[in-house]
Amino acid sequence: MKKLISFGLLLAGLSLQSIAKDGYRITLKFNDIKDSTYFLAHYFAKPLPTIYKTDSGKLDKTGLSVLKSDKKITGGMYLIMLSDRKTYFEFLLNNGDDITINVADSKNLPSKGLSIKNSPDNEAFIAYEEFVRVVGEEHIALSKEISNAKNSVDSAAIKEKMSAKMKTLINYRNDFAAKNPSSLLTKIFKGLELPKIPEGKHLKANGEEDKDFAYQYYKKHYWDNFDLKDGRMINTPIYDARITEYFEKLVIPVTDSVIKEANWILNQTDGTGDLYNYTLSWLANFSQDSKVMGMEKVYVYLVDNYYAKGKANWLSSDLLQKHLDHAAELAPTLIGNVGYDITMKDTTGKKDITVSQIKSKYKLLVMWDPTCGHCMKEIPALDSTYKADKLKARGLKIIGICSENVEQTWKDFINKHKLYDWVHIYDPERKSLYKSKYNARVNPTIYLLDENGIIKGKNIDHSNITTLMDMLDHQEADAKKKSSK
Repeated sequence: MKKLISFGLLLAGLSLQSIAKDGYRITLKFNDIKDSTYFLAHYFAKPLPTIYKTDSGKLDKTGLSVLKSDKKITGGMYLIMLSDRKTYFEFLLNNGDDITINVADSKNLPSKGLSIKNSPDNEAFIAYEEFVRVVGEEHIALSKEISNAKNSVDSAAIKEKMSAKMKTLINYRNDFAAKNPSSLLTKIFKGLELPKIPEGKHLKANGEEDKDFAYQYYKKHYWDNFDLKDGRMINTPIYDARITEYFEKLVIPVTDSVIKEANWILNQTDGTGDLYNYTLSWLANFSQDSKVMGMEKVYVYLVDNYYAKGKANWLSSDLLQKHLDHAAELAPTLIGNVGYDITMKDTTGKKDITVSQIKSKYKLLVMWDPTCGHCMKEIPALDSTYKADKLKARGLKIIGICSENVEQTWKDFINKHKLYDWVHIYDPERKSLYKSKYNARVNPTIYLLDENGIIKGKNIDHSNITTLMDMLDHQEADAKKKSSK
């Protein structure tokens, strides 16, 4: 399993304290820096350099400054960063906090030269940072010893010491969590904790070895220690890595499975403010950008069931409308839908041909332009695959649709590359709505339909058409076996 790297010095925590009022008051004092501007920022799901500015101020001639606000904030891990963007430190800030921060030596930040009053949790955080620093230095020293090891026995002994050092970090976190179960620092420690798969051989009920046990266990317990109900977790640098691993590595990339998991995590984060907003936005981007064929079905589902129902209230009306319009464009072309039936002229311009009347097990709709550079390479390559893999004998008929009004160039291209096994059609009078119905914004645009006109594949090319047909034929064979039992 992909492992998340400990964020070390980036970790922080904040106890759940009773809050007298909204906002914050931060009294900041640098002993060695004066007359300098700085800004207050916070993490937002990702580690540095991804931070978001919240406020700014200026140190006076004595190095003193006071930042205050009466607007409610979401607690979490914040930073004070000077204008050089190199001098900074992390600390814990929650709604209603009134804290005093003293920096004795800016050159020894973050874990040295820093003290924070009126905040026990920040004191614990600073102590943890110092512990991490010491362990880190010891780890580096041991790494150098490995390079000088005389033999494998010495190297193994050093590695064992390194492993023991890392275990002290885990023990530190566990000990703190046991003593401070309600603090945000504990929640972050727990949030970084990945499932530990039980050792030993795992058997199914019939006595056979369960080879999927490790995956199933890891996935089932993945979110056990991450508090998806605490909105402050968004203002830490760990959430993006966790949700990315879960959906990219653990969730089966099948639309129904992704939709089920998306609904689950959105339900878990509902009411958490930016944590929920980030989750919904991340899922929409993930499903739009996915290279997995058909995953846009997830995006359309999210838009229809969340965006369109007022669940994306952080968006401007214009941006929301763009999502609604884009989902509406994609909806007719989702895999599993019946494709739009096309009627166009043949190469003579005299005979009408309707796609649904072409009888074949599979129909490949290829919308292309003979003057398009990519088409000039893809169309001959597609025809070569069609012949080499004997796809015609397997029931595939290619229907080439000329997307531009370049009749003679189109016919010349057909003859030059001997595309005589194809059905060629075009729309000289521009009566067909196929471009909008198939969202054909680029050339070539390729869809695979079955004998009933149902979309089985899209955004495909010569490199994967055979694989797709193999998969569909395999699914058909499995379905027949199950029905015969």
